[in-house]
Amino acid sequence: MSILILAVLHRQLVTLTTRCLQTQAPRTASLGILDFIRSLSTTTNFPCESANHKHIVKMTTKFNYPEIERNDSLVETIFDKDVPDPYRHLEDPQAEVTKVFVKQQNEVTEPFLDQCPHRKRIKEILTTSQNYKKLGCPFKRGKKYYFFMNEGLQPQSVLYQQDTVDGEPRVFFDPNTLSDDGTVALSQASFSPDGEYFAYGLSYSGSDWIEIGVKNVSTGKNLDDKLTRAKFTSIEWTHDNKGFFYAQYPTHEGSTKGTETEMHENHSIFYHVLNTPQSEDVLKVSFPDHPKWHFGFEVSQDGKHFHVFPREGCQDNNWYYCKLDEFGPGDRFVLKPIYDKMHAQFEYITNNGNEVYFRTNLDAKNYRVARLNLENPAKENWKDVIANHPEDVLDWAESYTVDGKDYLLVNYMRKVVYYLELHQIDKGLVKKFTTPLGTIVKYSGRRFDNEFFFHFTSFLTPGQIFHFDLTQLESEPKLLRQAQPKNFNPDDYKIEQVFYKSKDDTEVPMFIVQRKDLVRDGQNPCILYGYGGFNIQITSTFNINRIAWIKNFKGVLAVANIRGGGELGQDWHDSGRLLNKQNCFNDFIAAGEYLIANNYTKRDRLAIEGGSNGGLLVAATSNQRPDLFGATVCHVGVLDMIRFTSFTIGHAWTSDYGDPKEKDHFDNLIKYSPYHNIPYPVERYPATLLLTADHDDRVVPAHSLKFIAQLQHKLGKQLPDTPLLIRVDTKAGHGSGRPTSKVIDEYADIYSFLYNVLDLKEYYNES
Repeated sequence: MSILILAVLHRQLVTLTTRCLQTQAPRTASLGILDFIRSLSTTTNFPCESANHKHIVKMTTKFNYPEIERNDSLVETIFDKDVPDPYRHLEDPQAEVTKVFVKQQNEVTEPFLDQCPHRKRIKEILTTSQNYKKLGCPFKRGKKYYFFMNEGLQPQSVLYQQDTVDGEPRVFFDPNTLSDDGTVALSQASFSPDGEYFAYGLSYSGSDWIEIGVKNVSTGKNLDDKLTRAKFTSIEWTHDNKGFFYAQYPTHEGSTKGTETEMHENHSIFYHVLNTPQSEDVLKVSFPDHPKWHFGFEVSQDGKHFHVFPREGCQDNNWYYCKLDEFGPGDRFVLKPIYDKMHAQFEYITNNGNEVYFRTNLDAKNYRVARLNLENPAKENWKDVIANHPEDVLDWAESYTVDGKDYLLVNYMRKVVYYLELHQIDKGLVKKFTTPLGTIVKYSGRRFDNEFFFHFTSFLTPGQIFHFDLTQLESEPKLLRQAQPKNFNPDDYKIEQVFYKSKDDTEVPMFIVQRKDLVRDGQNPCILYGYGGFNIQITSTFNINRIAWIKNFKGVLAVANIRGGGELGQDWHDSGRLLNKQNCFNDFIAAGEYLIANNYTKRDRLAIEGGSNGGLLVAATSNQRPDLFGATVCHVGVLDMIRFTSFTIGHAWTSDYGDPKEKDHFDNLIKYSPYHNIPYPVERYPATLLLTADHDDRVVPAHSLKFIAQLQHKLGKQLPDTPLLIRVDTKAGHGSGRPTSKVIDEYADIYSFLYNVLDLKEYYNES
């Protein structure tokens, strides 16, 4: 398994992911999220806009928001502070009151979206734009090559098999055959070392729960093996090809449909032998004294060791290992610690016998590659292989052996732009690859292969697949294939990267994408996107639906790389988490002020958008600066910061947010929790659209339902012309695995909403 899949698995605990499939072989170098501040004084005057200016559009819809029961007597005293929670009854997704509330909210939202006279046409434009081949990164397993491809409008991408990298592709696994509506997604894929078996994890309706099955590669037939209750897991084969390790929650007794909210505890690792029932699977690793730990794990490249990386949050991890030949089939592993202080991050790269190479940020804010010997793994015996770079972030590293020489392929990020280097172990840099400005979103290769592939993209590059022959070090990567959307010419657009100052004078990078012919007159509609959390990097990636915003609405897309993310290393992350979380909101507010002051847009046409942790971001900044934004689009947001630990995997997010059961963190959380800080009275508040889904078992819908109920209660009558709406999707989850049709529907609704509230009649153009 890739070192990057370990990172992806722990990031999955919070992030709103893309629809790109995470598989065993193609390494995911970055997670782009929607395939998208206070530097200026608060007394800054913006021309022609008074502080009490209301929405430009006079809505013809009267917002008869649902009358939902409030329990004003539900007030908890926490650390001597009274904390009301009048809508706690909406936390139960099965309660009749919740079901009625969701139905009534959708009945308010749908007619408003239908007021957009171009709603149907917008959907047609997005559908036409989406209809092009999306190509995945090839990878080799056994003697065959594989890659994912979507012909254009297929609900899910299909896995193809080839005899050679240039050979005729044939369908190997098509998840579209598993449901009529495309809501069954392939969320895990892992081949046995000999390439003869394919283990796959299926997600239903967007849930994080997966069902694992196994296919015989030679015969094409499925085995009877069926494993349930698996979640936040990779699939790791033993090198005898007899079975694999996976993780589940064995003590979870409730539903696994994705609509439940119960807290998850006791993540455990099991071993499954092919052609046996799951009831015979053997528990290999658990930590009953640490019920909130969850695990990444990996079989070493030589098949001799098993590495386990427990985390309690989404940040640091411990590192344990064992020798596989010391335990019988029915034995539980006895693990030896390599590092057990939970103060840093560790990722296994490769090993030569007992000599192990790994990536870490221990004593290296931008990460380093080091090695240790398992016979004497004490920290004082570690040796640097690639030292910490003073400015650039070492994002991942992979190993190769060519002609008896050991190499590390290393991916760096410099000011939110990626570049690749090849290092010979113990000799240093031997090649710096020439790559365009953008993002390497996937990578594939194996240590003893003489080749690797990578998938490059940018805001204006739809997707390019490169191949490199490691026996020809003087050559450059060869362009193997590329995506070609219809009616898209990258020369019509431009990308800027600017650096603006936040409230404390910290410089923050931001990408701005727009049409070349756009006039910066301070009138243009703009979407400002941000995330700012969990060490996640928001980088330059292609999304044809965003191109539609720029092309058909004369829109500006701004992506702010605010603190809390991983774009500028561990210090950047640390300065936007825990007690420093307010820096994220300050950075985002400052981004909005920069865009207005530099005539990209104006307040009435500035929309902010974010998902998951980014949903928290846009909701909190809407509360803190309701005068600054014209609209807010909040996807699956974390909005109740006092009770987020009570639901499913929410307790893992304390590494970024802090624990509300600790006074210092509670005092900080209660200051910005969106549910608890809606301003009242207020002269202005952004038109708001919340988006959530009934099968989101990562950030449960209760966050959005409680927030919209409170928002409508406090501001609905005071601001009758301001839409405060929610869209609750069905048979959908936190974002990953959604069928193409649902993605198109969501973007069409967002753009219809923005058309209405930002007054885009003069900006919309179908050509």
